[in-house]
Amino acid sequence: MKFISIVVPVFNEQDNLDVFYQEVCRHMEKLSYRFELVFVDDGSSDATPLILDRLAAKDHRVRAFILARNFGHQVALTCGLDHAGGDAVITMDGDMQHPPELLPAILEKWEEGYEVVKTVRLRTEGISIFKKFTSNMFYKLINAMSNVHITEGGSDFRLLDKKVVLSFRRFKEKARFIRGMVDSIGYRQTTLEFTALRRYAGQSKYSVAKMLHFALDGITAYSRMPLRFAFYSGIVFSLISFGLTLHVLFIKFFTNEAVPGWATISASILFLGGLQLLGVGIVGEYVGRIFDEVKQRPLYLVRDELKHDLDNKENICSTGF
Repeated sequence: MKFISIVVPVFNEQDNLDVFYQEVCRHMEKLSYRFELVFVDDGSSDATPLILDRLAAKDHRVRAFILARNFGHQVALTCGLDHAGGDAVITMDGDMQHPPELLPAILEKWEEGYEVVKTVRLRTEGISIFKKFTSNMFYKLINAMSNVHITEGGSDFRLLDKKVVLSFRRFKEKARFIRGMVDSIGYRQTTLEFTALRRYAGQSKYSVAKMLHFALDGITAYSRMPLRFAFYSGIVFSLISFGLTLHVLFIKFFTNEAVPGWATISASILFLGGLQLLGVGIVGEYVGRIFDEVKQRPLYLVRDELKHDLDNKENICSTGF
């Protein structure tokens, strides 16, 4: 019987875990697979680790890795993929926005011979217009700048065959954008569409700042903040210089107040100054990436692993314990 690993990164999801666990078990138990649930707690400050400990103690199919601190969603996913032992690995979030009822369809695509099954959000219930707009713009921008196509509306709800997982583990970069890594890894890929539901409970952990950091691969090392500040400053001052250039041109051509040569000098200084600062920021961004890589720090640190007590034979999929 084939073995499926379901990897679930969680961060302060105490109100969602029991319902998520029940729903995944309910749908997976209808299928002819053995399965495990691999939770990765990304430094939660609520009761999430205690709930994971309870689930792992009662069900041998549940394992949980408690990270030493918050390393970020993408790193938590990586930890789960590193420790998953299934013939196929499904990654999904534990807030019920990735519907467990889609699991049979994903596995059916795998049985058809696809080695990567990605899911694409048609829409997300309750999402703000701002977040929808910025998400669409992000994918358009990154696809315009990259030679690897990133699936628009893609999510971290996907299936990877074991051979794909083994290939993924060979990727060692620190700035991890897993959606792009999966799109570039190759193998036979297909997609399934779904509607992301509202969170069952709690609030999204992705603030505007976190979304921006995610889009820019994150600020992960201490000394990169000034580099990115230079980059953002370059953009701002380039825009300001463009506006001032228009003002200079207006003074030059529509008034008699311009000093000879003033327009050309002012416009040149403003434009070139902003452009240089922008260039320094871009170079700094790449230097920061190199700085991260050469330090060779571990991606994550596991504080504790929670798993079933072999002396406890009880194995249930309800929360009535």
